Amino acid sequence: MKLRIKDLSFVTGGAFVSIMNSTDAREIDLHPGDRILISMNNKKIISVVDLSEDEKIKKGEIGLFDEILDYLKTRKGYVNVKIAKRLKSLGYIKKKLEGKKLNRKEIFEIIKDINSNNLNEVELTYFVSGCYSHGLSMHEIEDMTDAIVKAGHRLKLKKHPIVDKHCIGGVPGNRTTMIVVPIIASLGITMPKTSSRAISSPAGTSDTMEALANVSFEVNEIKRIVEKINGCIVWGGVVDLASADDKMIKVRNPLRLDPEGLLLASIMAKKKAVNASHVLIDIPIGKNAKIERKKEALKLKRRFIELGKDLSIKVKVIITDGKQPIGNGIGPVLEARDVLNVLMGNGPMDLRKKGIRMAAEILRMLKIKNPKKKALDSLNSGKAYEKMKEIIKAQKGHIFRPEQLKLAKFNKNIHSTRSGIVKEINNKDVSKIARTAGAPVDKKAGIYLNKKLRDKVKKDELLFTVYASSQKRLNYALELVKERNPYVIS
Repeated sequence: MKLRIKDLSFVTGGAFVSIMNSTDAREIDLHPGDRILISMNNKKIISVVDLSEDEKIKKGEIGLFDEILDYLKTRKGYVNVKIAKRLKSLGYIKKKLEGKKLNRKEIFEIIKDINSNNLNEVELTYFVSGCYSHGLSMHEIEDMTDAIVKAGHRLKLKKHPIVDKHCIGGVPGNRTTMIVVPIIASLGITMPKTSSRAISSPAGTSDTMEALANVSFEVNEIKRIVEKINGCIVWGGVVDLASADDKMIKVRNPLRLDPEGLLLASIMAKKKAVNASHVLIDIPIGKNAKIERKKEALKLKRRFIELGKDLSIKVKVIITDGKQPIGNGIGPVLEARDVLNVLMGNGPMDLRKKGIRMAAEILRMLKIKNPKKKALDSLNSGKAYEKMKEIIKAQKGHIFRPEQLKLAKFNKNIHSTRSGIVKEINNKDVSKIARTAGAPVDKKAGIYLNKKLRDKVKKDELLFTVYASSQKRLNYALELVKERNPYVIS
């Protein structure tokens, strides 16, 4: 069937979608949700089809969204349309939902269809749910990591070593990446950091860095930045670097699903995509962290190291204290303020210490003498801060000082109702309150913590401040504070 293109001038942000007139659809027995093969000038694309019952899409027309038009490199003309064969990957997704193991060919087929936008969000969610419910074997994780890397581009740098780091998450704050990258890069070592956005936290590294500079760049631009200044802090989702993973993260986000197998494949695929030779993994453990018991952490550590060997990456895993948030600011702007303060010689001491420790661990992996002293010297001399300014400038940013970052208009101070010592700060409740206030979508929203574990507190003393950009958002967050105040004082 030959149909005239109607430009819908809209981005779906997901699977390829087209709209046909219901009369045309009936002629070839198409139903909503079926897939069609659209071809034009030797270009072919599979699209999910929706039907128009009114005259918005006339008989003989096909409405195409921007993603398809960009792929076909046209905004007008005619396309050939026919029913597409059922995707093999759908059968494999069903197999995973039934708890069966997938082989290499099946995993590669699923990842290929994810990367090609052939699967819609419902189908992708089924796959993630299958991985969450039934887990992934080590062979499946290795194959998935390999498939994610091979489905996208790789950052090809003529440098060695190339180092990287990653924290598995679960602890609010913890913006060590934005301290480690400038320290390492200031010492002449290459560290191209591609990060994801927040899944279940009030901010990811990309969300926080975006408060200072652009994080969305094409692969060639990232390469140019890194070759010039040794480092970058960018979002991996905008480029075709392990992009299949970022599509899975998008559907993991609403349900806060972070299955171990996908976590391992996600992290290591990104490291392989930037050709990292050495990777430091941070696994925080503690009550209300993502990993609460050391036994779980040690199991995950072994799997990271095993996967690193399979990918020819030297991996070191450190298990750190995750009993409370790292830093004081929770939310993109508040966390960016903490980072800049640390780089300028002030800032939260726990964030500073952890940043130095992680930079030193990376230098130790490279067999560099006096690693902690070198990391400290970079920070204390101002070299790390100057390098961060270079990174911000290279990423088209213009914010270099904490006072340039404006906080949300509405705020409320929360005071202690009793005197005593801070016995617990619930990570999950801190995250929930900050997200309810609007973070990370609203970069100015979040929480600022004034007290940490083991601090002495007097009755009516300030514990934390909640920031939101509307009174309604602030009220929602304050209702949650009443239900789930994250501080336990006794």
